[in-house]
Amino acid sequence: MSFHYLNRELHVEEVPIANIMAEFGSPCYIYSLAILQRQWCAFKQLLENSQQICYAVKANSNLTILATLAKWGAGFDIVSGGELARVMQAGGDLKKTVFSGVGKTCEEIKTALLANIGCFNVESQSELLRIESIAKNLHKVASIALRINPNIDAKTHPYITTGLKETKFGMSADTALQLYRRAAQSQHLKIQGISCHLGSQLTTLDPFLQAIEQLLDLAEQLKNESIELKTINLGGGLGISYQSENIPTPQDYCQKILNSLKKSKTKLQLIIEPGRAITAQAGILVTKVEYLKSNGEKNFAIVDAGMNDLIRPALYQVEHTILPIIQRDQTVQNYDVVGPICESSDFFAKNRPLAIQSGDYLAMMDSGAYGFSMSSNYNSRPRPTEVMVDKNQYFLIRTRETLEQLWSNEKLTH
Repeated sequence: MSFHYLNRELHVEEVPIANIMAEFGSPCYIYSLAILQRQWCAFKQLLENSQQICYAVKANSNLTILATLAKWGAGFDIVSGGELARVMQAGGDLKKTVFSGVGKTCEEIKTALLANIGCFNVESQSELLRIESIAKNLHKVASIALRINPNIDAKTHPYITTGLKETKFGMSADTALQLYRRAAQSQHLKIQGISCHLGSQLTTLDPFLQAIEQLLDLAEQLKNESIELKTINLGGGLGISYQSENIPTPQDYCQKILNSLKKSKTKLQLIIEPGRAITAQAGILVTKVEYLKSNGEKNFAIVDAGMNDLIRPALYQVEHTILPIIQRDQTVQNYDVVGPICESSDFFAKNRPLAIQSGDYLAMMDSGAYGFSMSSNYNSRPRPTEVMVDKNQYFLIRTRETLEQLWSNEKLTH
C-alpha cells in the first residue's frame, strides 16, 4: 500500500511525508506513481488493444501525469482548448484524443481540426453545423460521434449528474437519429461512433448497463439505414470509495461492460473515459494545522489549506478521510477541520476524531482528482506545490505560485 504508517509516521511509498513537507512546505499535493500505475492497469488489463482508454484530463491535468499516462498508451478526453494544449505539450497521442463538452468555440474546433484529433463528441445540432462549416473552410473532414443523453438517473450528486434530460449535456436518441442522417450526407463530416456520459462518482454499474442498451438500440437503427458506426464511447464516471463506500472496482466495471457488448454481438470498438478512478486515490493534499480553537461547543482545527485548494467539500458537501502525518499518544477530540478562507463553507470535515496539536500536518486522502485541477486564487492565495513520489524518490512537478504571479497579468491604470 503506497500510503501507510511506518513507526507511527505516514509514508507515501518509501518516503516519509514529513520529509517532503520539510523541503516544499504546505499546502502540498503529493502523488504516488505506484497507485497511478495500479489504477491504470486495473482498466487496461481487461481491454483488448483495439479498445481505448481516454483519460479524462479534467480530473487532473498536471503535465507529468499526462505524460506518464501517454507513455503507458492512454488516449485523452478533453473539454477545452487549454486541455488540448496540455495534451500536446505532454506528448499525448492526438489520434487517440476525443473532444467533449457543450460549448466548443470556433477557435477550439479549428485548433483541434488542425491538430488532427481522433474525434469530436458532438452535443447539439448547432455544434455539428459549426464543426462542419469550420472543417469545410479548412478543407478537412471531422470525425464525429454524437453524445446521447439517455435520461438515466446515475444516483450521484446533482452537480455531477450529466445523463438526465434536464441537464445541458447531449441530445435525445430521436434528435441524434436525424443528425446522423444529416452527417452521412456531408463531405466534411465522418461518422465514427456514438457516445454518452452519465455523470461522475457513480457507485453502481446499473446506469452504465442501461445506457449501453440504449446506445446499441440506436446503433442498430442506424445500421438498418446503412449508417455504420465504428466506436461506442461510454464516457467515464466510475466512482471511488472516499469514506468506505462499497464501490465497483475498475475490473468489475470493465467486465460487466464487455459482457454486455459480447451478448449484443456488436463489433463496435469500446472507448471509456475514466478520470477520477485513475488519479483520485493516487493523490493527497497535505496541510498544516495553524491553530486549535474551541468556542465551548465546538473544537476547530484551522489549517493552512482552504476551499481554494480543495473545493470538493464546499461544492459537493463531501468529506475526505483525514489522517495525521504523525500518530500521537494523546486524547482524541472531535474537530471541525476548517480553512482560512472568509467563507463558512470553507471546511474539510465536521466532528472528525483526531489526536493533534498545533503545527501538525494532516493528509486529505484521495485528493488526486478534482483537487488541484479545480483550485483557484480566491482570497488572493497562491496555489499549492505538486510532488510525485516514485518508490524512494520524489520530484517537484509544479512549483508553488508566488505572490507576484497573482497579479502578473493585471495592468495598473490611471
